[in-house]
This record gives sequence, C-alpha cells and structure tokens, in this order.
Amino acid sequence: MLITGIVGTSLAVPASAMADDPPPTSAVDVSSTTLNPGDTLTVTQTVYNKIAIPIEGGKAALYAEGADLTGSLDLVGCTGATICYAYNGQHFRADVGDVPPGESRTVVWTLRVKDSPVPGPFVLRHQFLGDNYAFDAYTGPTITITPQAADVAVALTASVRSTLTARITYTVTIKNNGPGDASGIRVVATYPTGLVYAGSTCTRVGTTRSVNCDVPSLAAGASTTRTLTADSTLLTVGSLTATAQRTASSPSDPVPANDKATRTCTALTGLIVHC
Repeated sequence: MLITGIVGTSLAVPASAMADDPPPTSAVDVSSTTLNPGDTLTVTQTVYNKIAIPIEGGKAALYAEGADLTGSLDLVGCTGATICYAYNGQHFRADVGDVPPGESRTVVWTLRVKDSPVPGPFVLRHQFLGDNYAFDAYTGPTITITPQAADVAVALTASVRSTLTARITYTVTIKNNGPGDASGIRVVATYPTGLVYAGSTCTRVGTTRSVNCDVPSLAAGASTTRTLTADSTLLTVGSLTATAQRTASSPSDPVPANDKATRTCTALTGLIVHC
C-alpha cells in the first residue's frame, strides 16, 4: 500500500509565529545625546500595555541611572499627557490616563540642561507604570553633558627697581572670565635672554628661563597673580621681551586670543632699564 499522507499532521502555522512581536512597554527616542549647559532636548517616549488588563492611571517615567535626573535637567513641558512633573525631586513622570490592553500612548518631553548641571555622562532609563501595575524599566541611551567652558585670560606687567643693576619684576595676572569655574590651570612665563633669574612665586623649570605658574582652581570672575623676577647684567642692552601663556586649564577655553601676553622693556645699559 502506498502511503501519501501523514496521519495527525497539521499544516496550520502557530498563531505566535504569525503575529509580530509586541512592542516594548516603553521606548524612547532622544534628539541629542551630547549636550551643553542651557541646551534643550526632546525625548519621545511611547508606552505600551502588553497585559490583558487595563493599566489604571498610566504614567510614562524618565530616570537617570544611579543619579537624580532633576540635578541635570529642568522640565520645560510635554505633549501627549494630561500633566508632567518632577517626582520626589529625582525623576520625571507624565500622566497618560488609563491604557487598555494592546494600546499605546506617546509623550514628547521637552527638557533643558541646567546652567550649572552635574557634568559628565549618565544613562537614561524609562518605564511605564500605573496605579495597579508597573512594567520593568528599560535602559536607554547614554547622555553626556559637557561642563561649562571657562575663559582663562592672561595679562603681564613689568616694573623696574635699580641698584647696582636693574631688577625687573614681572607680574602675571590670571583671570577666569567664566562662565564656568576653571581648574588645572598652568601659565608658563618666560623672561628674556640677557637677564638672570632672581626668583619667582611660580616653579622654575630646571635651569631654564621659564617658570610654571600653576593654579589648582579659579572660580568664574576671580583672578590671581604670580611674579617672576630677573636681574640685568652689565652687558644687558636692547629690547627685552617676556611672555606668559596659558598652556592648560579645564574645562575647555573658548577664547584663545587672550591666552598669551607679552611685555617689552628696553635696556639702555645694564643699570638703565625702562618698562
């Protein structure tokens, strides 16, 4: 006998294979992941009810992993929700009302980076929860907030005191024009050839004509001074130009034009020097 079929075999495709996978219970799209103080960003969050009962009092929520999201961002507003607000002073929530099974809601958040935020990266987390049920939170993109720039400006003056020879005292003024606080500042000052090192409030670089003027930190709007002293010799004559230049500071310096200063004095003799 020839068997042409298999008894009991079904050709039906399981319904789970035919249906698309359900969407996640929360998904976000972020307009930008690298931000500066004062920047505005939007977060589009779609929440979905995948269970068989309605979610009562549904809420879309945004968090910062291991940190307070409200420490870096201010809530400007949202669309698609009846109200949005900071919750417990730590994260943001938006009320979307009751959500029946299989339905979704979309909230578009508008957020602004604080003028003085906590700098650095953080991981955005998002969640759909309600009064009767809470879905798991998802890990979203990493958002990096850059610190405020700090414009460190350098100025240089010189004064002369004559005894047996002329002694020139150079004063380096270091000012932080802001808007952010500055740290790790280094200004290198160099006195001209024809002079002999006589002392400094900075650190001399070996036996060279340069000193490193280091300032650990400087608040926005603050300034500080350092001095470098050099003596003329009997053979000193002509134009004497000293320099002072910022070589390091953090965060980034937005105005390189004021990073360097020069001061020129003129020696008629080793005793007669004008600055």
